[in-house]
Amino acid sequence: MKSVASSALPVAGAREGSSLPGFLRRLYTAFLESRQRQADKEIARMLHLNGDVFTDSVEREIERRYGLRA
Repeated sequence: MKSVASSALPVAGAREGSSLPGFLRRLYTAFLESRQRQADKEIARMLHLNGDVFTDSVEREIERRYGLRA
């Protein structure tokens, strides 16, 4: 029979009494959200220039520009 040793050390990243992520996590999240908003704006612009119609060619162009895959 094997026994499991437990540790009294806290788990990495877990801080008691703190529900907010750290500064770097917030900065990284803000960066990702900013990039997503920019991509959304550019895709909306592409659709608008195409008469607000989502065609196969527009979909291929979006995938080519942004590397998106379904």
